[in-house]
Amino acid sequence: MTASASTPAAPVANARDLALAHYAARGVLETVLTRHGATFQQQVALRAAVTSDTPKTPEDLLTQVQESLKADPADIRATFDELRAKRLLVADGVHLRPTNAGRELLAAVGAETAPVSARIWGGIPAEDLAAAGRVLALVTERANAELAELNA
Repeated sequence: MTASASTPAAPVANARDLALAHYAARGVLETVLTRHGATFQQQVALRAAVTSDTPKTPEDLLTQVQESLKADPADIRATFDELRAKRLLVADGVHLRPTNAGRELLAAVGAETAPVSARIWGGIPAEDLAAAGRVLALVTERANAELAELNA
């Protein structure tokens, strides 16, 4: 038997594998978020506000979150209302800004998920991560183009 015949073939990634990996990782994050009284959509919206180089209007923030989540605009606006009610986002003139409490929430979630992420991603060879990154970028690009066509 040759070496190649005795070595099992590497699995070929497909849409189901991508979805299972996404939901497994998201499940980890959502478990942590639940302990902090936050939802996944709230975290995505808050992170968009916190990481923005400039203050965002609600519409700008909505566009950014919608590009990430592909969620209904009404649901995203409701999420902004929830974040304002929790005093994690605040209206500042025409902008929505994260509060110190919002920044602290993201920092706490990040600190709690960092060791878990290190265990999940640790030991994966750099060349495998680079290949996965290229494939995921291409899948995202193509899926976004298909979604745009479907919504045209």
